[in-house]
Amino acid sequence: MRRLLIRLPNRTSIIELVRYGVIGLLTNSIGYLIYLLITYAGGTPKITMSALYAAGTAIGFISNRKWTFSHDGNLMSAGVRYIFAHSLGYSLNLSILIILVDHLGYPHQWAQVFSVFAVAGFLFLMFKFFVFPKTLIDQGGEA
Repeated sequence: MRRLLIRLPNRTSIIELVRYGVIGLLTNSIGYLIYLLITYAGGTPKITMSALYAAGTAIGFISNRKWTFSHDGNLMSAGVRYIFAHSLGYSLNLSILIILVDHLGYPHQWAQVFSVFAVAGFLFLMFKFFVFPKTLIDQGGEA
């Protein structure tokens, strides 16, 4: 029984996940609606996703750093790690669109919905353990 309890997420992780979910729901819902409007008006899916990804990234840094992860470490080093994490997230998002839309023929609207959830899960883990860690990584110490 004790081993099972050790594997369960702690209260802090659950709170972080809920907060991350709230921010994600708000930003991704608004972003997806804008995505649909722009692509409906003739915008290309990949260029539209790229522009919206950049805007969401900037908004997400501020809200996730302070509200989700309560990070008070070095702003610049967290920013560099954040950009790196989002570069990987962007690559994942673009890869999903290329594979599902260009190679497998799925509608881009559904491929992007799938991508939002896949990238969100990936980024939560990156933010929690790499970008905004609860260690001495930002103070120059060893983790």
